[in-house]
Amino acid sequence: MIDVPALRAASLRLRDAMEAEADALNSADGALGDGDLGVTMRRGSRAVAEKADDLPEDFGMALMACAQAFTKVSASSYGTLIATGLMAAAKETKGRNGIEASEVAALLDAAVAKMMARGKAELDGKTVLDSLDAMARALEADPNAATAVKAAEDAQAAFRDKPATVGRARIFAEKSVGMDDPGMLAMTLIVKALTGR
Repeated sequence: MIDVPALRAASLRLRDAMEAEADALNSADGALGDGDLGVTMRRGSRAVAEKADDLPEDFGMALMACAQAFTKVSASSYGTLIATGLMAAAKETKGRNGIEASEVAALLDAAVAKMMARGKAELDGKTVLDSLDAMARALEADPNAATAVKAAEDAQAAFRDKPATVGRARIFAEKSVGMDDPGMLAMTLIVKALTGR
């Protein structure tokens, strides 16, 4: 069972990871974007961690509180997408004490659908959506933390040699070939932190 105490602990691991990786994320984002992804993730994860002790026991409401905390300190497109995904998962889990690992794939699908609508993006554009979709597909077959991490890493590697076709990075087109998408890199780090890997 993934419950609110687990969510609290994960939020603290995420904060620590984003503090450590902020400069690397800023650097990666600077090559294909505006160079503030590390700032976004550090601020957002700090805000969520500060709310950890006050998260409600309702799992869906706890996810909503995380989304609201993240949104309050981050005006970036990536921050907005992350919050949108959290809100989608929150809607699906409201009124429950927690979820089983076997439900994560469906929640990721719900998040991706809302994020695609919000960002007017599609899969295969070399974005965080591809990371989330890869995790969902892998978790359908094998719902555990190691599977999620490997799927995120594999997606990041698989798209490295493809051009970005969505988001700010698309203006770099062929220059983006051979480079990690900053959002995909961030998601790999996020999943590692959330799962304690």
